Amino acid sequence: MVEIFLEGVAKSFLLNGTSLPVLDNVSLQVLEGEFVSLIGPSGCGKSTLFNIICGLTAPDRGRVLLGDQYGVPAGEVVAYMPQKDLLLPWRTVLDNVILARRAVGRDRIAVQHEARELMPLFGLAGFENCYPAELSGGMRQRAALMRTVLARRRVLLLDEPLGALDAITRTRMQQWLLKVWNNFKQAVLFVTHDIDEAIFLSDRVYVLTPRPARVCMHLPVRLPRPRRAELFTAPDFLALKRKIMCALQVK
Repeated sequence: MVEIFLEGVAKSFLLNGTSLPVLDNVSLQVLEGEFVSLIGPSGCGKSTLFNIICGLTAPDRGRVLLGDQYGVPAGEVVAYMPQKDLLLPWRTVLDNVILARRAVGRDRIAVQHEARELMPLFGLAGFENCYPAELSGGMRQRAALMRTVLARRRVLLLDEPLGALDAITRTRMQQWLLKVWNNFKQAVLFVTHDIDEAIFLSDRVYVLTPRPARVCMHLPVRLPRPRRAELFTAPDFLALKRKIMCALQVK
């Protein structure tokens, strides 16, 4: 089943009275249970693309289908995790992670029970009553991802969720993220600037050009799962990395 289908999507914005093209004829798809990454230069329009998928911004032209149908509200299909964790500082970890479920009227006691059972998987057991300021950067990102997963949507949109972490924490979080994805098997569309990260995590990678963004490469990643750190130096991994690096040099 196709969870996200974009065809010929284009978007421009007015800047000081002048049209600024951001997206140019972007087409892509994410299938059920897939992990798909978007990689491209800074400012090429990846976040704008996410906003279009979420229904926060309308495309100037092109088709957007969610759940293989027209007219399906984005909120019924996708859950969006932006770059910043956006945890509410006055709420505990437990109260933060259940926000999405509470916002749609779910019973507080029931969702709290569900969240407590998942705390060990997200590395947050024992921190349920802590506040965001008491957490490390990695723990805050895990809490933000838990909130997104608990929304129970078929597709997760993850916009550079690991970008602000140090290298050691980021590597650990990549392996942990795959563990969580394998547990829930939601489709994922993941934005990153890191080529290694895109290959390591993904089933497929879309490479975008500088603004106005268009797809210059669609690369299947046929590497075995589960994936481990030693994969970063494997010949097949390095061959994929060279292909993406060449594509990113396209003007």
